[in-house]
Parts: sequence; structure tokens; C-alpha cells
Amino acid sequence: MQVVRSQACSRFMSRSTVHSRLLPSHVQKQLSLRVISRALATTSEPATSGAPSPPPSPPKHPKWKGFLQTLGRVTLVTIIAATGTFYYVTQKDRHPGTQLPFDPEKKTLVILGSGWAATSLLKGLDTTHYNTIVVSPKNFFLFTPLLPSVAVGTLNARSILQPTRYITRFKNRQVSVIEAEAKVVDPINKTVTFSDDSEIQGKVSSTTIPYDYLVYAVGAETQTFGIPGVKKHACFMKELHDAERMQRQFMDCVESAAFPGQSDQEIDRLLHMVVVGGGPTGVELSGELHDFLEDDLKSWYPELASRIRITLVEALPSVLPMFSKKLIDYTESTFKESKIDILTKTMVKEVKDKSVVLQMPDKSIAEVPCGMVVWAAGNTGRQVTRDLMAKLPEEQTNKRGITVDDHLMMKGSNGSIFAVGDCTASSYAPTAQVASQQGAYLARIFALVAKKDNLEAQLVKLEGTTEPEKQAEADRIRKQIDKIKLKPFHYSHQGSLAYIGSEKAVADLPIFGHEWASGGVATYLFWRSAYLSTLFSLRNRTLVASDWLRVKLFGRDVSRD
Repeated sequence: MQVVRSQACSRFMSRSTVHSRLLPSHVQKQLSLRVISRALATTSEPATSGAPSPPPSPPKHPKWKGFLQTLGRVTLVTIIAATGTFYYVTQKDRHPGTQLPFDPEKKTLVILGSGWAATSLLKGLDTTHYNTIVVSPKNFFLFTPLLPSVAVGTLNARSILQPTRYITRFKNRQVSVIEAEAKVVDPINKTVTFSDDSEIQGKVSSTTIPYDYLVYAVGAETQTFGIPGVKKHACFMKELHDAERMQRQFMDCVESAAFPGQSDQEIDRLLHMVVVGGGPTGVELSGELHDFLEDDLKSWYPELASRIRITLVEALPSVLPMFSKKLIDYTESTFKESKIDILTKTMVKEVKDKSVVLQMPDKSIAEVPCGMVVWAAGNTGRQVTRDLMAKLPEEQTNKRGITVDDHLMMKGSNGSIFAVGDCTASSYAPTAQVASQQGAYLARIFALVAKKDNLEAQLVKLEGTTEPEKQAEADRIRKQIDKIKLKPFHYSHQGSLAYIGSEKAVADLPIFGHEWASGGVATYLFWRSAYLSTLFSLRNRTLVASDWLRVKLFGRDVSRD
């Protein structure tokens, strides 16, 4: 480039040399500068075209660059805020604050049990007004609707447990939690006797405490109807250890069937699972077993998976009798597609070590070989409940359970005992939904009772006075007491849900005064979201959601402990 420019300058200089010799020296210098600048301008133009160069174009920006930048910032801020909130809530739950100590001037409220009703009561109870004591053989709350998922390894057992102290430690006043089983309730002297039945015991393993108010929520035990062999050979589906036992026994059957030398007849027996009870528990357990078979066992036991059979036995004409006819038909058709046999109008006459004896709809008796029997058929009262009812024979005449009034007070207890949950013989079904609403109702009732007791204590101090001001104050308190009215308990049905396997569920939901029936995959997603929202704490929601994700990614564990 420098060579070209010098050549152009020399040409211009040579052309003007002759003419410039006649001009003055200063003019010659100006002329030379103009010639050089013109030469440089000429050489800077493009050699290929004599047209002027176009103006420079502005820098190009991607069309969505601004939008993506904004979206990225919003996403980052959202993630940081959500993470911070999650961390704050979890740390807050782990570090409860100080509580008020027991007050000898307050009345004592004893709660027997830690199930749905008792836990719902503790959640809503204002412990400022009472010295509260919880007595239960379990120091945790068990989310029973997801128990069938634990039985097949879909969920970890700890994921559906909520320690009772996680609730009581956040109450205003201290709540004493005692892991013990109630043995005797004395409604006359208002005392409760309980004992420590755990494996490790201290020097004191039994004691008796007084109460002013007692919430009786001990639940029920599995009903066997006196059928021989049920308690000895069948697996129940009531408590956490029942689900863990069933999981072990199921894998025992599979591994025993894989043992070398087993006959075809023995393999078919070991791989036949019989579920007794066509209610939500039995149906959901059958569906979970089917999912375990399809999603996992076919991969790890290909030689055995096709031979596993599931049979559901129900004494009534159909499964899920609390659901609509449409959903019952949908469930039965889904089970038929899943190759789950349904035997309705069939009664169990005996459970043996390697078989179950059935009375078929035509009254014939058949002995069916099986490897495992799971019993999910009904509840009955505990012995401590029957003993309590026997102490009030005139008022407690219902053999199904404790008779209560409209305010859930045990009849014959003079308003000192409230009974809730499966131990009662009310007109409501013994479901978790009913018990939960009863517990929440009692929390509101005890707030009103505390207010009334406080006013009555003030009135006692003013009785017998002759001072006009104090008499006026007593009249005012009497009017306040008269205004306190305890509304009767009213159950609000929120619908029925049941999982039927193959990522399908059924739901009967009251919407705008009408029953809305639904079944399928969308209902299954609703079933999961409903149970997640019903769990009592963020900890349980996180654990259950992570278990579902774990099973989706890695499948269920097929190891046998």
C-alpha cells in the first residue's frame, strides 16, 4: 500500500513540476500538499469500482436477545428466592423456640393416640389454655393412605411418618409426649393408667395420671371376624410394621420361587398373592403390586414375572362400594386388563399356611394355593375401648364402638371425655377424612371451653358479693357465658380417591353440589397432588416427592433384607 501511494505522489509531482516553477515558493508548498492529499484520497478508493462506498450498517442484534435476557434474569431470581424460602422453612422447622411451662392453675387435657384425629387436634389446639399430655404407643403420625405404596417399595417407610414432637414443640405451651399404651380409663375418678410396652424399659414402666378433659382417639385394630388362621398366617395392612412385613414376605415368595429344583406347581403357588378386602386399601394394594410387577419384576425376574398372579377377594357384590357404579365398572375393567382377578360375593372361611379356603358365590368351598395372604377387611374396637364402655353400661350399648353425642362427647362421661376416630360408633364411615375433621372440630371446641371455664372461674370469685360494681360485673360475665354455644359437629365430605394401578386412579368429588366421577391418568395426577397437599409438613412432602422421582428414574428396590 505504501508503494502504491508513493508512486501516485510521484506522478502528480512530475506533472506539476513544470508549471510550479513559475510560482512563488510558498504557493509551491501549498500546491504540493494539495497534490499529495489528492493522491492519497485517490488511492484509498476501491480499485474495483468507481462508485462511492455505502455508509456503515448498524450492528445487528438477535430478535429474541432482549427477551431471553429478561427471562434468564427472572428465572435466576425465582430459583434463588425459592431456594432461600425452602431453606428458611426447613431450618425454622428444625429449631423450635421456647415454650411456656406447665401451669398448675390450668386444666389438664390428656390425648390418647397419635392418629388422624389426635394429630389434627394437636395442629389446631391452642395449648396456652391447657396442660396438654399426649399418650400413644407410637411417637409419630402415620399417613395411612400411602401405606400400600410402602408395602411394595414405592415409598420409603420414613417418608410417611411425622414425629409427634415435630408438632408439639411448636405449640405455645409445653406438651408432654409419652410413648406408652393406655391400659385403663376410669371415667368416674377421671384417671388414665398406661404402661411402657417397648423393648427397653426403665424402672418405672406403668403409671396413672388424672385429667380434666380426655380425648379418646386410640383408633381400632384389624377385624378378623374370628376366621381361623387369619392372625397367624395373614399379613395385615394397618400399621407400618405390617407394610414392612408384607414387603419382606412378598420378596421371600419370589426368591423362593427362583430356588433351583422347585416344581411348576410350587412356583405357581408361591407366586399367587391373595388380597382380602375390596375397599380402598385392598384395591390400592392390588394396583401397587401390579405396578411392581410391570415396572420392575419383569426386568429383574423375567423367568418368573409372567407367572405372578394377583387375586382380590371381596364378600360384597362389588369392590369400592362407596364409589359410584360408573367408577366401580371402570375399576373392574382396569383390573381385568391388568390381569388382576376379582372374586366378589366370595367369603374367606380359613387361612392356612400355604392356601386360603374360600366360599364361592354358589356356596361351594374351594381351597386355593397361595404364597401370601394380605388381610385388609374391616376394623374392630380395642380391648381398652371395650373395657371403658363396660364401665358405662347404661349409655354405651353399641357393640361397634363408643356412642357420642353431636359434640363428640362420650355419653355418660359428664362432658369430660371426647371420643373421635375409628373407636366411635357414629353414623360416619371410619375414614381418615372423618377423623381429621373431628380433630379440627375439637380444637375449636376446646378454645370455646377454655373461654367458658375462664369466665366461670371469674364468676365463682364474684359470687356472694354485695358490692354493686361486682354484682354488675357478675351479671356481665353470666351473659357472656350464655352467649357461648357449642355448635354440633358436621362432616363435610370432600370426595373419595383410590389408586387402581397402571398410573390410573378413580375419584368421586362433590363439585357445586353434584358428584363428579372421574377415572384415568389425569385423575391419577390429581390423586398424587391431593395426597401431597394433605401431608402434614414440608418435610414429608419433600420426602414423598423425591421417592416418586427416585422410583421413576431407578425403579423399586428388589433386595430382601
